[in-house]
Amino acid sequence: MGADLSCLVRERSTVVCCGSGGAGKTTTSAAIALAGAAAGRRACVVTIDPARRLADALGLDELGNDPRLVEGDWPGELYALMLDAKGTFDDLVRKYAGDPEQAERILANRLYRNLTAALSGTQEYMAGEKLYELSESGRFDLIVVDTPPTRNALDFVDAPGRLTRFLENRFFRILLMPGRASMKALSVASQTLLRTISKVAGSEIVEDAIAFFRAFEGMEQGFRDRARRVEQLLADEGTAFVLVAAPRRDSVAEAHYFSKRLKEAGIPVAALIMNRVLPDFKAGERTEGKARQLVIPEGVDEARAALLALRRNLDELEKVAAIEHGYLAQLERGVEGEVVTVPYLANDVHDLDGLRLVAEHLDGQISSGQ
Repeated sequence: MGADLSCLVRERSTVVCCGSGGAGKTTTSAAIALAGAAAGRRACVVTIDPARRLADALGLDELGNDPRLVEGDWPGELYALMLDAKGTFDDLVRKYAGDPEQAERILANRLYRNLTAALSGTQEYMAGEKLYELSESGRFDLIVVDTPPTRNALDFVDAPGRLTRFLENRFFRILLMPGRASMKALSVASQTLLRTISKVAGSEIVEDAIAFFRAFEGMEQGFRDRARRVEQLLADEGTAFVLVAAPRRDSVAEAHYFSKRLKEAGIPVAALIMNRVLPDFKAGERTEGKARQLVIPEGVDEARAALLALRRNLDELEKVAAIEHGYLAQLERGVEGEVVTVPYLANDVHDLDGLRLVAEHLDGQISSGQ
C-alpha cells in the first residue's frame, strides 16, 4: 500500500489545500473532509468554487456561506459551504462597528462595495477569515479549505498580513483623523496627489474614499487583532498544508514552485496529492506478455483488427503512464512530505459515491496502485 493521508485526516484540525486550478483541488478538499467524517470526526469543507458540481456531488441543491449538513452513512458529520467573500466581509464590518449606523455607513459606501467586489486578495483574505470563524465556533474537529487558485503560493497565507500593513499605513491613519487635522497631517505631496486624483477621477471618488476610511474609525484595531489571530491559526501545528497537482508538465511545475515558496516562508508541506494517475502497466507485465503473444488464426480479420487496435492502445497508455510516473518521481524527489496518488477513475466524480472512492484512496483504505 502506498502513502496516504490517514494521519492528517484523523489528527489535524485544519487542512489547507492549495495549488493551481484544474488539478482537482475542490474535489480533493471535499474528499478529505468526507474521509474525516468516515473516521468519526465532525468535518467541514470550505470551497471557493462557484460551480454547482460540488453541490451536486454532495447531494445538495445549493451551497451558501454557512455550513450545510451533508447526509450520509458515515459515523461522523460532514458539512460544506461555498465562500461568499463579500458576505463574510459584511459580517466582519457588522461585528467590529461601534453601532449599526456605523456599519450601514460602510456597507452603503460605493468605494467599499467596489473594493469587496474587485480588490485583489479579498477572496484569499476572506477564506482565512471564514476558516478562523469556523475554528473559533468549536463545532468542527476538522476544517478543510479549498483555497482560491493562484500563481502566488503565498497569497492565502499573506492576506492577513497585507491587511494589517494596510491598516498600519500612515496615510490610512491620517485619513481616519477628523477633517482639518488630517489635512494638516498630510504632506504637500499627498495633498497634491489627492487633488490630481480628484481632477482625473472626479471629486466624488475622493470623497467616497475619505468617507470610507473615516467610517472605519475605531474599528481598525479589531481588524488588526483578527488578522493576527488568522496568521497564528495558519502557523499552528494543527494546520497542515497539502499541495494538489495533476500529472501534467504545467501542474507539476506549479507544484514545485508552490513547494519552494512555502518552504521559503517556513511552511512545511505535509503532503502532495497527485490526481488522475494512470496505473503502472509494467506492473502487470506477465499478463500483458500473454496478451501480446496471443495469436489470432488467419481468416478472422475482425478479431485480428480488434487485437491490433488494443495493442496500439496499450502501447500509447504505457507511454503516457511512463511520462506520468516520471513526473511523480520528480515530485517525490523535490517535495517534502508524503506524495499520495489518486488513480485515474473509470468515471468523473459527480456524486457521493465518487467522492467516497477518492476519500478511500486518500485515507489509505484502497491502495493507490489498484
